[in-house]
Amino acid sequence: MLKLFKIGLAGLILAAATVSHADIADTYNKTCGTCHDSGALNAPKKGDVATWNKLKSEKGMSALVKSTRQGMPRMPAMGLCQKCTNDDFEKLIEHMAK
Repeated sequence: MLKLFKIGLAGLILAAATVSHADIADTYNKTCGTCHDSGALNAPKKGDVATWNKLKSEKGMSALVKSTRQGMPRMPAMGLCQKCTNDDFEKLIEHMAK
């Protein structure tokens, strides 16, 4: 019974940690969209599949997440999302790449 409880609790924790697509879209609208919707300050635009695919191919997802966390010359550290995790940033980048 205790083993089943531990598995159930782990599943609940994992489910709580999973961010839904709606949450990512909302987070994007409140943070990344500030620049990535319009391309302000040369930010790659959301939906510019070719540019995002090129960035992912040339830099790799780990480097894109690292750049987001640390900031870039024209982008603040954490990209206006102080609560985001690396996983959230990956999902946000994938959201912008569609």
